[in-house]
Amino acid sequence: MPISSLGSSVDVLRRVLKRGLNDNQLILLRELSSCNYRSLTHALRSISRKYNIPISTLKTNAKILKELGIIEVNEGKPVKITQAGKIITEIINTRYNNGLDLDLRILSELSEKADLVRRYVLRMVAEAGAGHIGASLSVVDILVTLYFCKMRYDVRNPNWSLRDRLILSKGHAAPALYAVLSLVGFLPEDELWRFRDIESMLQGHPEMDIPGVDMVSGSLGQGLSIGCGMALALKRDGIPAKVYVIVGDGELDEGQVWEAALTASKLGLDNLVLIVDRNSYQQEGPTEHVKPLEPLTMKWIMFGWYVVEVDGHDFKQLLEALNEVDNVGKPSVIIAHTVKGRGFPPAEGNNVYHSRPVSKDELRSFGVL
Repeated sequence: MPISSLGSSVDVLRRVLKRGLNDNQLILLRELSSCNYRSLTHALRSISRKYNIPISTLKTNAKILKELGIIEVNEGKPVKITQAGKIITEIINTRYNNGLDLDLRILSELSEKADLVRRYVLRMVAEAGAGHIGASLSVVDILVTLYFCKMRYDVRNPNWSLRDRLILSKGHAAPALYAVLSLVGFLPEDELWRFRDIESMLQGHPEMDIPGVDMVSGSLGQGLSIGCGMALALKRDGIPAKVYVIVGDGELDEGQVWEAALTASKLGLDNLVLIVDRNSYQQEGPTEHVKPLEPLTMKWIMFGWYVVEVDGHDFKQLLEALNEVDNVGKPSVIIAHTVKGRGFPPAEGNNVYHSRPVSKDELRSFGVL
C-alpha cells in the first residue's frame, strides 16, 4: 500500500521524515504508546524518573511532538497518539535499534541467539542429510544482527507494507535464514526439523510461500538486481523502508551483480544496503584462487557506492555499520569478513564442508546434540 493512501497522516509522516526524531522524542513516543498515564504531567514525571531526563527537556520535546501532529494533548486527560503517531510508533517499535549502544548484556544475548541458530542449522542439515553448513554458519551473525537489532517487520503481518525487505541472494544458506525466522516468530520450531522434506515449505532455497521471505533465491547473482527493483519501487511509493541484500563473495563472480551495482548508483538508491559475506571461499576453492576479487573495497567505491568493512562476527561492528549507512545519500555495501563454517570446528575455514552434510553422531561428538 503506497504511503500516499494514508490520507492526512502522510503530511505528518513527511514532516517527521524530513526533520527526524531525536532520542528524547523517541523515548517519549515509546513510553506514551506503551503505558497508561493519567495526563501529560503524570507521563513526564514518570519518564523523567525512569530515564533520568530533566522534565523541562521532556516538556520541550513533547511540545515538538504535538506541533508535528504526532500526539494530542488536552489538560488533565491522557495523551492521545494520532493516527500518524501510531504508524511512526509501529515503525520504531518493530525490531528497530538506531544508534543505540550495545551494552554487554545485549551483546551476550545476541551471542546466545547466534549459538542457538548455529545449533539449529547443524541439526537441520543432519536431519535432512543435505545442506550447505559452511555458507549458513558464516552468515549467522549478520542475520541475527539484522533481525534482532535493525530491521523493521511484524511477525503478525509478514506483508506489512512498511517493513524492511531482506533478500538472501546466497540462497543455499537458507538453513540460517529459516532458523532466525523461527526464533523471531515467523516459523514454528518443529517445522525446522522437516527441512528439505518433500512435504515441507522449507526447501534447500528460500521460497515466497514461507512467512518472512521476501524473494526466492538460488540462482546466484540475481539478488542485487531484484533488490534494485524493490528499492526503486519503495522510493516511488514514498515508503521509508530499507532493502537489505546478502550475497556471498563467490557470487560476485556473476556479471549481473556489477550491472545491478551500476544501476543502483545511477538511480541513487540510498535505501539499498548490500552485505557481502566475505568468507573467502566458494564451491571450487578460495575466491582469490578462482577469480581474485581484491581490491574489493576500491571496486565498490569506483562503482559509486558507500563502503564499510567490518568483522562479520562482531555484533557491535555490524550494527554500527548498519546505522552508519542509514543516511549516506547513495547505495551502501558492507563487506563483512567472516569464517566459513563458523562455530563448528571441523568446518571452520574448511571448504570440504561447502555442501557436505553432517551426521548426528558427528554433532554429538562435538556436543551439538
